[in-house]
Amino acid sequence: MTEPTMNLGGVVVATTLAFREDPSAPAGLAVDYDRFGEHVDFLMANGCRGVGPNGSLGEYSSLTDDERRRVVQVAVDAVDGRGIVVAGVHGVGSHQARHWAELAREDGADGVLLLPPTLYRANEGEVIAHYAEVAKAGLPIMAYNNPFDTKVDLTPKLVAKLAEIPEVVAIKEFSGDVRRVYEIKELCDIDVIAGADDVLFELMVNGAVGWFAGYPNAFPREAVELYDLCIRGDWHEAKSLYEQLVAVFRWDSRTEFVQAIKLSMDLCGNSYGGPTRPPRGPLSAEQRAQITADTERALAALAARRAAVA
Repeated sequence: MTEPTMNLGGVVVATTLAFREDPSAPAGLAVDYDRFGEHVDFLMANGCRGVGPNGSLGEYSSLTDDERRRVVQVAVDAVDGRGIVVAGVHGVGSHQARHWAELAREDGADGVLLLPPTLYRANEGEVIAHYAEVAKAGLPIMAYNNPFDTKVDLTPKLVAKLAEIPEVVAIKEFSGDVRRVYEIKELCDIDVIAGADDVLFELMVNGAVGWFAGYPNAFPREAVELYDLCIRGDWHEAKSLYEQLVAVFRWDSRTEFVQAIKLSMDLCGNSYGGPTRPPRGPLSAEQRAQITADTERALAALAARRAAVA
């Protein structure tokens, strides 16, 4: 039997999700599937490898079951064979996560992104059992290490144990510890994927092979260029481009990352960001001003860069 595989080389965007006002919808906000589909098409048209719907950035925990499934279906339709769809299937228990993985497979996703059990600080044995159960759905799994939100750290030694599950083909590294790439690669054969935008350059230098990204929702073309420069080993040019973006990229690692990225999307003007559902509330005036300043500074630097090579 052939083991599951998934080519994760490139920029896979953890997609935001558009909402529109609707008094009858949860929190007065209905999912705007048309805008979401247009956004996915925009990302693919700008060279992204694929999309990751129903992650934290896609506000999966604020969706109804029907909404959560339809988001994956819309993403698959919008990608239309041009790349991959890696659906978030996070759940409190393995039975919930496996259910979402089975639906993702049925709806045409190419793989899944999977946190350890949410809302519960699982021990090592429970983490391994969680991934083993979801693996029964038969799709390739990108494990997701986010110790800040889950309170569970997928250390390199634990990643090596997870890699013994054939379906676990990659690890999205969001710990911020760029040293881990080397240790993970020393312990097992698994794709290490950069998962935090503001250490993207450092992770790529150390051997990450892909980027599961947040801020490319706003800057997809520049993100693809940055990734390609890194893959070619053009580190001087990559660093020059990265330095123009890293200040705004830092918002990807902050509590208000969803609101920040959506605001930057609106400021860039190429795709719709819009509001967030609770528990995510509006940005403070100070936060909004800083995100605006960081985004506009990046846009100005990128415009100057394009003019210099024109």
